[in-house]
Amino acid sequence: MNDRIIALFTDTTVFGISILNVLLALTTTLVTFLVARAAISFLLHRVRRWSMHDGALSQVLAKVLAGTSNFLLFLASLLVGLSLLDLPERWLSRVSSLWFVVAALQIGLWANRAISLGLSRYFARHRADGLNQGSALATLSAWGARVLLWSVVLLAMLSNLGVNITAFVASLGVGGIAVALAVQNILGDLFASLSIAVDKPFEVGDFIVIGPLAGTVEHVGLKTTRIRSLGGEQIVMANASMISSTIQNYKRLQERRIVFEFGLSYDTPTEAVKKAPGIVEEAIKAQDQVRFDRAHLRGFGKEALEFECVYIVKDPGYNLYMDIQQAINFRLLERFSRIGATFAVPVRAIKVTALPEANVESAGREGRGFRGA
Repeated sequence: MNDRIIALFTDTTVFGISILNVLLALTTTLVTFLVARAAISFLLHRVRRWSMHDGALSQVLAKVLAGTSNFLLFLASLLVGLSLLDLPERWLSRVSSLWFVVAALQIGLWANRAISLGLSRYFARHRADGLNQGSALATLSAWGARVLLWSVVLLAMLSNLGVNITAFVASLGVGGIAVALAVQNILGDLFASLSIAVDKPFEVGDFIVIGPLAGTVEHVGLKTTRIRSLGGEQIVMANASMISSTIQNYKRLQERRIVFEFGLSYDTPTEAVKKAPGIVEEAIKAQDQVRFDRAHLRGFGKEALEFECVYIVKDPGYNLYMDIQQAINFRLLERFSRIGATFAVPVRAIKVTALPEANVESAGREGRGFRGA
């Protein structure tokens, strides 16, 4: 009976391989997988213990090891089991190629996670130092690094499988040029996004003005930037258009320089006109968080005596500036009324001149009437 069982396992074949060898290969595969999984778990446990006392490198290493693929680990264990079988020559070459594919994929997964963790920690550290690099730069950096990594992994696997990658790389170069020409507008916005992230003309939360548009930056994406306007609506603008325009960033305003003008009537007494700059200076200096600069009678306008005044608000807040300007205006109204100075009001005077009787009769016949000057 035992001889029959032994003969059954040794003489019965599957694709030319005895059942005994198949069972041995499967057993080896299972044992190899369990041992490898246990070894990685043990190593991961030790690294995590080191990360509690050691620096960030151990933490990154622990997270990288945690990204080990069970499927690839089982596939590698299966290749170990297959190496025990007496396979045909053509199958041996394929198994040897699969070893490189499995190893390249697993190394690619480890490197991909290491790149992601490394860039995340890098940008988080710079944001903590007050150097906000922007989400766009982080996204572009991670995307570019991953594309480069997996391109190298794919080319290495193809080369190991016997594919002539020289012609393939040349074809990719030509295809890349064609694609770049086809999507040059999108690429323009992508590079503009990179420029915004590196040069940082504005960041999320800044209040900016671009031509007739004004609002607070809500999001800087790879292609567009979203701005919340003062009216409440969201403005979506292409990054390339923003970079090519003049941007006024009011968030970075440290002091607000104010220039305001007013005009006094020509009927104002000369002494009152002479006192006007001093009254303006006094009104400005009476305010908090304000530095007086100058106040002058700028010139003689067509309708008024023109004054120009300049002061600096030490706080960039717009509401504070409006409160200060309002207080200055109230004070000027009070003081000017005391000295008899009146503000100029635009007036148009029409002078009517009577025509001689002969010209009046001629003008009446022609229907022109009087002439106004």
